[in-house]
Amino acid sequence: MKQNERIFRYNPNDSVRKFATMPEKITLVGGGLSGGLLSVFLARRGYEVHVYERRPDMRQGNYAGGRSINLALSARGIRGLEKAGIAQDILDIGIPMTGRMMHDREGNLAYQPYGKNGQAIYSISRGGLNIRLLQLAGAYPNIHLYFDHKCTFCDPQTGITRYTDVHGNQVEDKADIVIGTDGVFSAVRDAFMNSRFNYSQSYEDHGYKELEITPDALSDFRLNKNYLHIWPRSSYMMIALPNTGGNFTCTLFMPWEGETSFATLNTKERVQSFFQKDFADAVPLMPGLIDDFFGNPTGSLATFRCYPWVKERAVLLGDSAHGIIPFYGQGMNCCFEDCIVLDDFIESCNGDWTKALEGYQQSRKPNSDAIASLAIQNFVEMRDLVGTESFRHRKHVEHDLTELYPDLFKSQYELTTFHTTPYKYALDMGAKNDKLLNHIISKGLESKMNDRAYMEPLIKEMLS
Repeated sequence: MKQNERIFRYNPNDSVRKFATMPEKITLVGGGLSGGLLSVFLARRGYEVHVYERRPDMRQGNYAGGRSINLALSARGIRGLEKAGIAQDILDIGIPMTGRMMHDREGNLAYQPYGKNGQAIYSISRGGLNIRLLQLAGAYPNIHLYFDHKCTFCDPQTGITRYTDVHGNQVEDKADIVIGTDGVFSAVRDAFMNSRFNYSQSYEDHGYKELEITPDALSDFRLNKNYLHIWPRSSYMMIALPNTGGNFTCTLFMPWEGETSFATLNTKERVQSFFQKDFADAVPLMPGLIDDFFGNPTGSLATFRCYPWVKERAVLLGDSAHGIIPFYGQGMNCCFEDCIVLDDFIESCNGDWTKALEGYQQSRKPNSDAIASLAIQNFVEMRDLVGTESFRHRKHVEHDLTELYPDLFKSQYELTTFHTTPYKYALDMGAKNDKLLNHIISKGLESKMNDRAYMEPLIKEMLS
């Protein structure tokens, strides 16, 4: 067991309540991205939905940044938004990114496409998307939104939840079903802890801090807006994602402690010197660097796993069930896929919530574990590997395979990002892909890439 990992155990026989009647009222604890989308799905099925959110109503202009990594919207998330009927609205305020642009210390650039020509992920404002989902939810008469309500109690057996509002008043709610969409530090999940329940949290040795590349004097982008920009530096890195206002949200990832770490960057002079040495081409684009660095909080990176996700009348969904680190750009996409899967099970089970909830958790658990593992893998890739010549060559070979043999080979990134195939399948196929790439490169077979008679049997054999 890792030093910073906590584990609890559960009895699988305790997980799911048998519902004698169809639920009428459903309470969602958390009005973030998952809660906003799921409330719409449930309202469309005729349920009375109550959503309690601890933050102020961000539709009133109360959204605060400084701790938020931009979202990378891809196929799974788009599918969820399509089901809600707002996909095009969101894509219209997103910026397509076709690949990674690496910046070395001398300012030299190297490009790696994400997938085939025409494939892109979309940089989306977290706040803008959340506001749009809440606006959509607010248009339904059977969705009731309560803001500035912090959940302080949840009883999975009775469906009772309690909240403290902004004035200190105590509010109690009782529902047929309670769904915890309240994030990685879920109050609903806390209520699962007093019984047999699997739970672990594992923190990375790295933290993150949000910074900004500002627009130019004409409010235009100072870097190409259609790339995710990366400054890989082995044990630390910075990334930048574009926003519609012409700026880039930058995120610095680095160790908490050590020779080069957040602990040692404790004066303005040290921060300025560090950036001039390691991110020299970005410094002229970041006039607010010092203020951002010392004004914005430093966030933690952690992976949260638990099971079961269902206990009596309470259900976990989204980050409350599976918090992952952000290095595959799949956190939101995975949460939206949770909403789709639960909604699909409600449909296929004809409203039998006992079967629907069991099907939902059994379907999603192995896939949430898989994307958590993929995110950890991609952190190492982005931080340590993308800037190396050997890795760039490997990606070139992989890209050629996807273009030349699309019916036989799909990269792990393509399966994860541009398809809705299960995450577990993408993880398993990635291991097989690695063996194929290792074989091609180690045997010097790059010259045979266009030889279909030779390559097709090799691909089929190694990926079978």
